[in-house]
Amino acid sequence: MRVHNSLIIQQPNTASIEATAKETAQNPKASFQNVLENQISNRQALQFSKHAFTRLSARDIQLSVNQLERVENGVAEARQKGIRDSLVLVDDVALVVNVKNKVVITAMNGIKTGNENIFTNIDGAVIV
Repeated sequence: MRVHNSLIIQQPNTASIEATAKETAQNPKASFQNVLENQISNRQALQFSKHAFTRLSARDIQLSVNQLERVENGVAEARQKGIRDSLVLVDDVALVVNVKNKVVITAMNGIKTGNENIFTNIDGAVIV
């Protein structure tokens, strides 16, 4: 986990992924269930794509821990409703999130300013 200007970014644990691959190669009897559970545990936290991180930095968007928790809860609700790509609105920040992979694709601030805002390639929206 890395903190950048109050923004917590969970990056994939590549060491854990490599260790799992090595363990599986060394122990062919390692169960699929163990490998699957390890991979799922590495994907629990919300992640940010490079594009989203660039947008957050360029637009000086700083999300608090509370806001990130609200976004994660919203993404969980979107998943339960079968949404694949969601617009998540948290305070005055809009995030487009791939729900299945829990990855923020892009971010925009100032959504309450009345600027023309068009969001494409989403099939649901969550306001948190």
